[in-house]
Amino acid sequence: MSPRATAGGGARRGRDRRARTLTPSPGSARVGGEPPAVAIAGGGVAGLAAATALAERGVRVTLYEREQQLGGRLAGWPDRLADGSEVTMGRGFHAFFRQYYNLRGLLRRIDPELAMLTALPDYPLRHSGGLQDSFARVPRTPPWSALGFAALSPTFGWRDLAAMNPRAALPLLDVRVPEVYERFDDLSARELLERIRFPEAAHHLAFEVFSRSFFADPRRLSAAELVLMFHIYFLGSSEGLLFDVPAEPFPTALWDPLGRYLAGHGVELRTGSPVESVEPAADGAAEIRSGSGARRYDGVVLALDTDGLRGVVSRSPRLGDEPWRARVLRLRTTPPFLVSRVWLDRPVAADRPGFLGTSGYGPLDNVSVLERWEGESARWAARTGGSVVELHAYAVDPAADRIAEQRRLQDELRRVYPETARARVVDQRHEWRADCPLFPVGGHRDRPGVRTPDPAVMLAGDLVGSRLPVALMERAATTGFLAANALLARWGVRGQTLWTVPDRGRTPALRALNRLAGV
Repeated sequence: MSPRATAGGGARRGRDRRARTLTPSPGSARVGGEPPAVAIAGGGVAGLAAATALAERGVRVTLYEREQQLGGRLAGWPDRLADGSEVTMGRGFHAFFRQYYNLRGLLRRIDPELAMLTALPDYPLRHSGGLQDSFARVPRTPPWSALGFAALSPTFGWRDLAAMNPRAALPLLDVRVPEVYERFDDLSARELLERIRFPEAAHHLAFEVFSRSFFADPRRLSAAELVLMFHIYFLGSSEGLLFDVPAEPFPTALWDPLGRYLAGHGVELRTGSPVESVEPAADGAAEIRSGSGARRYDGVVLALDTDGLRGVVSRSPRLGDEPWRARVLRLRTTPPFLVSRVWLDRPVAADRPGFLGTSGYGPLDNVSVLERWEGESARWAARTGGSVVELHAYAVDPAADRIAEQRRLQDELRRVYPETARARVVDQRHEWRADCPLFPVGGHRDRPGVRTPDPAVMLAGDLVGSRLPVALMERAATTGFLAANALLARWGVRGQTLWTVPDRGRTPALRALNRLAGV
């Protein structure tokens, strides 16, 4: 297969020549005879990936989504501001990294050149103490990426490097998947960083930013997930840490076109229709119950968030076996997070980046200036002379006063960008959510995989355990395709070819050193 070839409009490798190919089981190009019917519960990234792979191969697909919009946690919805402007609100900024081969493959169905995405020139990180990191000049290929970051970062002085524990740090340079979970899942991300003796400034400025990408406190996050993150985005891939963002709101750029693509392939899109339960049948099929009644399907993909999956399983007493059901019901979500979007009557300074990660600014984790890259916000800013700024706070104390937290975020914005202190807030929206999967210390062995005890029922989503080096949105897309591939294999149909970053460290000398050190 050519490095630039695709399978059914699928994944495409980027610049990394060591990216790994995942070839599906052999079979025919499409289903023959009477096509099987599959129900997909959940219209987020995972459900849309599964629906795409199945429908392209002739399967009759019905997609159930409880909300009125597609996109799951990347959905958007219309809103009207106090000044009468029609805007699209959502759950906040998401970075589309170049390592997201399978997610980007999904999006190529509607835009082969990915023109709906725009590149941000940098990924700056700022600490309240005055330190700031940048990735714009960091080399992309390991090990030069790690060496370049250490050389350019103000958080790594020679004394800091000399004080580090190299033996404890070696596993970061020789990640092996899935062995990383066996070695580090019983340790917290914070404990691992303390063992390595990274400089405290680096804890806050870089590593905490990585761990909080999972919306979790680093004291509760599995060290295995943090190590895997470093491998995927930094030490195991030559795609680099810069990323792309949609040039318009999610519905316009992504989900409305993909919905039309799926409808053109015969997919029945049932938005506003949550799945209530799944009843396995003796002949290997399953019955889906929703608000519109019960329907029989030859296969089912449950691409739900944590609470949605737990709810369906609790209402489906014959689904799976008892050990599997217990594992699903033990899944938990991260603490609440807050997305505040404010429309200001004047612009932020012209040199402010489109995205800034922050540390040491109270609850504020990052700031986005949306008119720097999103067309809808840019048009509003051009028309009014203002700015559209989005603020994120992750892992908020569940007992916190929400109104006070919203005010604190805006107070911290004025510390980060002092010119906003003079701005009047034209309007504001605040989204509180608590539906991201928690990857706790010691939790991986309990995490369900794509396959379930019922051969007709598959799981997909970023909550699903995987033996592949994928995370966040890419885990959702990859497990969605894998769920489809598993069903297609039952019917003798070849599924989607996938890509991942390498599944182990890239540098032979470092791998050998790690083995000699016995860590």
